[in-house]
Amino acid sequence: MTPSFAQVPSSPGVDAPELAGIGKNGVGFRSINLIHKNQPDLENVGLQSEAVNQIDRQLRVDIWYPANIRKRAKAVTYTGSLWGEPPLPSVSFSQKGIAVEGADPAGSRHPLVIVSHGYSNNPAVMTWLTENLASKGYVVAAIHHRDPNPYIASPSKRAAPNFYRPKDIAFVASELRARLGSQIDPANVALIGYSQGGYGVITAGGATLDPEGPNMALVAGGMMKNLARGGIGAGDIKVPGVKAIIALAPGGGFPKSAWGAAGLAAISSPLLLIQGDQDPVVDYKTGALAIFNSATNADRNLLTYRQAGHSIALNPAPAEMRSSVWDIDWFEDPIWRQDRIIGINLHFITAFLAVHLRDEIAMRDYLDVPVADSDLGEWNAPVGTPWGAYSPGAPDATLWKGFQRRHARGMELRHAPRAK
Repeated sequence: MTPSFAQVPSSPGVDAPELAGIGKNGVGFRSINLIHKNQPDLENVGLQSEAVNQIDRQLRVDIWYPANIRKRAKAVTYTGSLWGEPPLPSVSFSQKGIAVEGADPAGSRHPLVIVSHGYSNNPAVMTWLTENLASKGYVVAAIHHRDPNPYIASPSKRAAPNFYRPKDIAFVASELRARLGSQIDPANVALIGYSQGGYGVITAGGATLDPEGPNMALVAGGMMKNLARGGIGAGDIKVPGVKAIIALAPGGGFPKSAWGAAGLAAISSPLLLIQGDQDPVVDYKTGALAIFNSATNADRNLLTYRQAGHSIALNPAPAEMRSSVWDIDWFEDPIWRQDRIIGINLHFITAFLAVHLRDEIAMRDYLDVPVADSDLGEWNAPVGTPWGAYSPGAPDATLWKGFQRRHARGMELRHAPRAK
């Protein structure tokens, strides 16, 4: 029996839209450690220093994959920690999962999905996504980026992840394509990122950095200039052959765009953007909305949660994170139910990846909604239709396909084709 959402975030409840549920595959889990040699040590150098030492950057990568699961196999419990409210120490937490550590892989040539978490988050807070996608036949790799504590770090140290994030993603993508062998299809790759990770996947997925962008002068040693358009390292932060990019509450747009319109126009891979329009951390208008309007050479969708804030991509708060408002605000939106957001995210992410990584064209019906404003959708279901039935979508209903009656509210879903 599939666990319920009350037990694990990757298995949504009965009011989630149609495509959100767990897939047919068992899920395996393992961690590997990668070493990115000779990287600039930007977290331990003064802003004015001209000399930047080289270090070997340690990167742990958690991997979920379709697996053959033995009966009575014990599912993993994930652990992690997040910065406490200053000056309090970090708060540790645990999260139950459905994956089995070390389980035998099932199948081959699965699409590869690389996940980049938010600033000072970690993969343990996004198991709603990683486990769910693995159950649907994807190999999912989430990077531990090891960001500095933003509440005590100097401005240059705080800015260092703007340099590291796309470099980490590009390095891990290259390593996994080489290491995972027949378990993946190396030509079938998607990138998913949240917040700072959204900035990372947009940059690694094709957007070019503006040489006059806001972070160029903040990162020590002038290193960001090397990654900008025309820089000697600009090619080092790109993942070739990306088939899809998904960015949730993506950073990089405020107070000034990291890319500029020209940089965003360089994206050619299909793009799904998801954000709340009342995000207090990443401004919506200069964030997802601006990216949607400027990435004109990509086929793109923008899902907007009305009145939602920044916490749209984390698991529901574990028990250990419910003793203070600071801790719970890492995870939960103050207006939207977190399990509701997760179910909707999974529904649209599942459709988007199916279309662009598996050529399942029929899945476009879940993305090409008949009305952009979810509140305007209607379905005059035939008498006797079960209350929890899913809308068939156009042409029989304007209620978004795959949603239940009264359960598509407070959202907008826009689409724009790539420029001809």
